Amino acid sequence: MSAPVAPPGWSRWLVPPAALSVHLSIGQAYAWSVFKPPLESALDLSGTQSALPFQLAIVMLGLSAAFGGTMVERRGPRWAMTVALVCFSSGFLLSALGAATQQFWLIVFGYGVVGGIGLGIGYISPVSTLIKWFPDRPGLATGIAIMGFGGGALIASPWSARMLESFGEDHTGIAAAFLVHGLTYAVFMSLGVLLIRVPRPAAAGSPTATATATAAAKGPAPGAAPAPAPGPGPEVRVSARGALRTPQFWCLWVVLCMNVTAGIGILEKAAPMIRDFFAGSSAPVSASAAAGFVALLSAANMAGRIGWSSTSDLIGRKNVYRLYLGVGALMYLLIVLFGGSSKPVFVVCALVLLSFYGGGFATIPAYLKDLFGTYQVGAIHGRLLTAWSTAGVLGPLIVNWLADREAAAGKDGPELYVLSLSIMTGLLVVGFIANELVRPVHPRHHLPAPTAPKEAAHGADARSQQPESA
Repeated sequence: MSAPVAPPGWSRWLVPPAALSVHLSIGQAYAWSVFKPPLESALDLSGTQSALPFQLAIVMLGLSAAFGGTMVERRGPRWAMTVALVCFSSGFLLSALGAATQQFWLIVFGYGVVGGIGLGIGYISPVSTLIKWFPDRPGLATGIAIMGFGGGALIASPWSARMLESFGEDHTGIAAAFLVHGLTYAVFMSLGVLLIRVPRPAAAGSPTATATATAAAKGPAPGAAPAPAPGPGPEVRVSARGALRTPQFWCLWVVLCMNVTAGIGILEKAAPMIRDFFAGSSAPVSASAAAGFVALLSAANMAGRIGWSSTSDLIGRKNVYRLYLGVGALMYLLIVLFGGSSKPVFVVCALVLLSFYGGGFATIPAYLKDLFGTYQVGAIHGRLLTAWSTAGVLGPLIVNWLADREAAAGKDGPELYVLSLSIMTGLLVVGFIANELVRPVHPRHHLPAPTAPKEAAHGADARSQQPESA
C-alpha cells in the first residue's frame, strides 16, 4: 500500500488535487448542522444530543491523528488515504442503518467513532508529503489541501438539504441521505488513493530541489513564491517525542484549542443559530436559507485556509495568528452587541470568524515546520490535533448546553447565545496570550543531522522522513 515514488518529470502540482479529493470528502463533517433539526424531530432528541455524533467524530479525529501520526509517516500517504476511505464511508453506512432502525446509538458509533477515525487519518494523510514536495512554500501547499476540509460543507450542505427535501426528513429519509453520502464519498476518495505520489530524494533538477537550492543560495528566483518567514532553519530536526517536551508544542496546543473551540461552536450550530437570531424579526430565516448560510460559512472557511496560510508565508506564522485571535475576539464582540439587530453584521462577522478558523488549521503545519523542522512533522501535527478533540467537545457543548438552558428559562432569539459567544471571546484572548509566548525551540531538543551514508543505507525510510530538499 506504499505510494509509488514520482517518476522523473512528475509535476508536484498533481499532489494537491490528490489531497483535495480526500479533504473535500471528509470536510462533510462541517455540514452536520443540516442534519441536526431532522434528527431532533425524527428521533426526539435535544440540541445537545443531536450534536453528539459530530462531537465524538472530532474527538476521534484528534485521537486517531495523534496515535496514528507516526504510522502514517512510516507507511505513507496511500495507506493512510485507504484507511480514511474505508472508515469514513463505513461510518455513513452504519449511520444509515442506525437511522433506518431508529437506533441513535448506532449513528453515534458509526458517524462518531468509525467515521471519526477516517476523519483523523484522512486529515493528516497528505500533510507531511505536501511539505516535502513544497519546502519553499509550506503555507501555500498545506493551505491548498486543508482548504478542501473547510470547503467540504460548501458541497455537502446544499446537497444534504436537497436530499432531505427529496427523501423526506423522517428517519427513512435521513437513512437514505446517509447511504448516498457513504457510497459517493467512497468513489471520490479513491481518486486520491490512485493519484498520490511521494517525492524522489532530492533529484537534481526537480522543481522542489531547484526551488530550495535557489532560495538557500541566492534568495527567491524571479517569479517564484517568496521564501517562508524566518524560522529556525532547515537543519532543525525535532522528533515527535521530543516535541512533546517543549513549551512551544503546548503553547501551540492552547492556541489551536482556543481558536477551534471558538469557531467550531458557531459552525456546528450555524443553521439553527441564524434561525434563532432572527426568528422574531420581520424577515425570519428559512431552513433553505439557513443551509445556504452554512454553505457560505464553508466558503469562508475554505478561502481562509488558502488565503491566510499563504499570507503567513509573507508575514510569518506568529503574526497571522495574532490576526486570527485578536481580530476574532473583536468579531465575537460585534455579534454579541449588534448581531441580533443586523443580519449583515451577523453574517459578515461570522464569515470573518470562519475564515480565521480555517486559516488556523491550514497554518499550523507550517508553524510546526518552522519550529520543529520537517522531520516527523506529520506525527507532531497528529499529536497537536488532540487540541481539536478537546475543542470538538468544548465548543458544541458550550453553545448547545447554554442555549438549551436559556431556552428552558424562557429566553429566545439572540439571548440564547449571548453568554456562550462572550465565553468564546475570552477563549480567543487566552489563545492570543499563548501565541505571544512561542519562542524558537531550544537546541537541546534538536536531533543531529543524519550522515550521507546512513541516508543511502536507509533509502525507503529516508524518503518517508526527510524533506525532498535534504
